[in-house]
Amino acid sequence: MDWQPQGPSRRPLMTRNELADLVFRIQLLVADPPTVAARLNFKVSPRGEFFDLPINGKTVTFDENVFYEFVDGKIAHVWSVIDKTAIEAQLSGPRVENHVNRFA
Repeated sequence: MDWQPQGPSRRPLMTRNELADLVFRIQLLVADPPTVAARLNFKVSPRGEFFDLPINGKTVTFDENVFYEFVDGKIAHVWSVIDKTAIEAQLSGPRVENHVNRFA
């Protein structure tokens, strides 16, 4: 089974095997039927590319804010915002600030 993106015309982002170590936490969950909103925190080590970024097995964490709309007990619509900038920052490595105290 594949992980399906929000739109029916888009290809799956990754297969289940490529996301085998995926773990997520629900940080916030609010329901106002027929809508459910959540803030989710993910930790995963995808092989290859993930969200068009070269992850190549590195463990990354990121957050998602998502709204699900249910119709007849099934998810009918999904609106999602993923913090891709957080993933990019983890790939670029730690920033090294070169501050020199000239008055020491």
